[in-house]
Amino acid sequence: MLRKTYDWVMSLAAHPQAPIALGVLAFCEGLFFPIPPDVLLMPVVLSDRQRALRYALLTTACSIAGGSCGYAVGYFLQPLGEWLLSLTGASYASFQAWYAQWGAILIAVPIPYKITAIASGLAKLNFGLFIGVSILVRGLRFTSEALLLKIYGEPIRTFVERRLGMVASAVALAIVVLVVLLRLRH
Repeated sequence: MLRKTYDWVMSLAAHPQAPIALGVLAFCEGLFFPIPPDVLLMPVVLSDRQRALRYALLTTACSIAGGSCGYAVGYFLQPLGEWLLSLTGASYASFQAWYAQWGAILIAVPIPYKITAIASGLAKLNFGLFIGVSILVRGLRFTSEALLLKIYGEPIRTFVERRLGMVASAVALAIVVLVVLLRLRH
């Protein structure tokens, strides 16, 4: 099943409409979708490595556009956010003060972007700061991926195809370890 899924994604990545799908996925991930755009960025870049930086720019721009919509959701749904915070025993003022101090850093850590985008709007983090940090962090991430795939694409693709089960298991294990480490910190 893993091989069929991989082959299906690779065939989609070679489709002429793949960049549109990549942009839509990146936008939705920035606002509400749980799957990161990397899962489509990588195969799209591998299918046409000459356009790697173009795909990275598209992914960055669409992701930040989705994140900006998430920021607006948090900003305009402040009463709902205040109510949700009250359920946890926290006050909106303390959340806003805490987020003013740590918000820019939170955008850079591996928390789902949609969560930090909505929280940034809720806390009324300076929108320019939100966009600036998002461009820096998201742009660096997607550009690094695209450049690595452009330079080392064929060896990476060969490695993944030969060891697909091992690669998928390693990614799953890394996610589990990250979740456990985050749970232990709190």
